[in-house]
Amino acid sequence: MDKRIIRTENAPQPIGPYSQATMVDGFLFVSGQGAIDPRSGQVVGSEIEAQTRQTLTNVRNIVEASGLSLLDVVKVSIFLKDMSDFKKMNEVYKSFFTQNAPSRTTVATNLPLPNMLIEIDAIAHRT
Repeated sequence: MDKRIIRTENAPQPIGPYSQATMVDGFLFVSGQGAIDPRSGQVVGSEIEAQTRQTLTNVRNIVEASGLSLLDVVKVSIFLKDMSDFKKMNEVYKSFFTQNAPSRTTVATNLPLPNMLIEIDAIAHRT
């Protein structure tokens, strides 16, 4: 098994005992990301559009740090604080995945920080 930990300064540093992402045998597993600015460590925005944009930027930066791109993402899981934000989140999401969108799950749940509206994790594959 070929296993490599992915780290980048262009995404928030882990706040617990986990890695930003792990590459195993061509698969990249990106840990859940929120709307945290990697420079300030603070949650960006109070509306779902801004938080979705920052969250997906963090995911993209981690994916790119592994040598892959969003085109290589095969599965995304989205966790929303409030399912009524789905439509607005989806509009921003479409601007990141413009072709051959990956499989996706979206659920409503409690999130780790009180002002977080969204968390996203992803799986990508090197072809």
